[in-house]
Amino acid sequence: QVQLVESGGGLVQAGDSLRLSCAASGSTFTSYLMGWFRQAPGKEREFVALISGSGVITHGADSVQGRFTISRDNAKNTVSLQMNSLKPEDTAVYYCTAGRLSAWSPRKYNPESYDYWGQGTQVTVSS
Repeated sequence: QVQLVESGGGLVQAGDSLRLSCAASGSTFTSYLMGWFRQAPGKEREFVALISGSGVITHGADSVQGRFTISRDNAKNTVSLQMNSLKPEDTAVYYCTAGRLSAWSPRKYNPESYDYWGQGTQVTVSS
């Protein structure tokens, strides 16, 4: 069982930065692929970024490439999402997630492939 708690969301202006953090419970943190998804009002939950258990493999959605960076600290059981050059279209609830799947799996973009979810944190970017 893994519990995930996100923090760091807020209201910012376009071009600003935010850093989201996710604290995970449990002793098997490194066995989980960790990811961030987001969901805007009226839209489906969409993939943002993932990081493998070792932290060696990272992958981000095309919409955030060059702006968002995912990282993890396995000693502290945390995963972070550094978001730079934020745009109004980044406005959404951001969710931290953990799954027992490979970073190479074609299922990694499907939220149903993940086993545990945080409660979400709101990110609002004003123009």
